[in-house]
Parts: sequence; C-alpha cells; structure tokens
Amino acid sequence: MGQTQGQMQEIVVDQRRLQLLPEKAVYVEEMRSLLVSDLHLGKSETFQRYGLPVSSQVNQATLQRLEQACDRVKPDYLWILGDLFHAREGLVDEVIDGWLKFLHRTQVTAYLVLGNHDRPLPDLFNQLTLVCFTESVATHGLILSHEPYPGSSQLNICGHIHPCVRLKSRLDTLRLPCFYWEPRLKRLTLPSFGDFTGGYEVPLSRQTVAYVVAEDQVVPLNGDG
Repeated sequence: MGQTQGQMQEIVVDQRRLQLLPEKAVYVEEMRSLLVSDLHLGKSETFQRYGLPVSSQVNQATLQRLEQACDRVKPDYLWILGDLFHAREGLVDEVIDGWLKFLHRTQVTAYLVLGNHDRPLPDLFNQLTLVCFTESVATHGLILSHEPYPGSSQLNICGHIHPCVRLKSRLDTLRLPCFYWEPRLKRLTLPSFGDFTGGYEVPLSRQTVAYVVAEDQVVPLNGDG
C-alpha cells in the first residue's frame, strides 16, 4: 500500500513463533493466519443514530490498517477474535460494503469467534462472507477466544479487554494500546484493533509484559520499566 512498514516484535511460545505487528495484529506463521480482535465496525454509525456527530472515517481507517497488515504478511486466513461489529444500529450499507470490499481486495478466508457485541447479530452474518464460531476454538495447539479462556494448558490468544498502558513523566501522560502477555497463564491478550474503542489499563509486573504499540513500532515493557 506504499507505506513504510514498522518494526514488529516476535515472541516464541512452545516453539511457536508469534509476530506482533504494529498494526495491532498477530501473525501465526504455522497457521498462515492473521489474528485481530475488537474492530467494532459501525460504532460511529451507532453513535450517529443517537444524534452524536462522530465521523464515519473511523471504519475506513480501521479497514485500511487491516489491509496494510494483510499486505505485510500475506495471510491465507484472518481470525477475528470477537466484536467485528459494534451493534445492529451501526450495520448500515456503507459499513457492510466496506467489509465486503476489504475481503474482495485481500482474498483472505475470514473466521469470526463471536464476541459479546456480535452475539446479538447471528442472523446478519450469512451475508458477510464469514465462518462463525459461537464458542472458543482449539486449533494448532492454541485456544482462540474472545473473552480470556480460564485454566488452559494451551496458549490462549484472546481479546475483549482492550489492554493499554499509561506512561507518565513529570510533564505528561500517555495511554497506549498493547499486546498483554501473561506467561504464567499462557495468555496473550490482543489490543483492540478499532481506533474508537477505548482501553483498559493493565497492570505491569515482573511476571507480565506489555508489548506497547507506539507509532510504527512494538516495544516491550514490564514492571521493571
């Protein structure tokens, strides 16, 4: 797409390489799959229905970044770990057309693990060229879920909580999205892929790592700074 590609981070879990992309996606090479979570397409339109003037360009920017991630790693499959869409009120023609045009341009096979925002919309997904799963999915030694999957001996990759960290100095403070890695729980929580979604500040310790997305880089931080 004619843009400079940023710096990714790679972590290895159980001899499995996970590439953390600055587009806020994970590429799992052995699955030929790109993993994202919490796009919340149509959130702007949902707010507009209630009279709030929010720009619809958020959807376009989200899908452009997703296409950029696909251009970077050339996946065969796209796994969305919940909350592809925000609400029924936001599923206007422009939102649906934008999603279908993205699929046509990238030619990926798309899978959706239904999130809490998707579950009220099952009747709509048959027109969106998606394979949907109502529960978590076990594949290639991974547990793919929307909400964190408790008590798994396998690596759990999930979304839902929109992890971020707050960086402070004497003069300023900054909240940045992150990939949140909890080795003891074998859990990697993805940042919210959508731009208009907010975030939950996760705790940092010596036992956790936040891979912070800053501009076009992914930077590891833990409780030691």
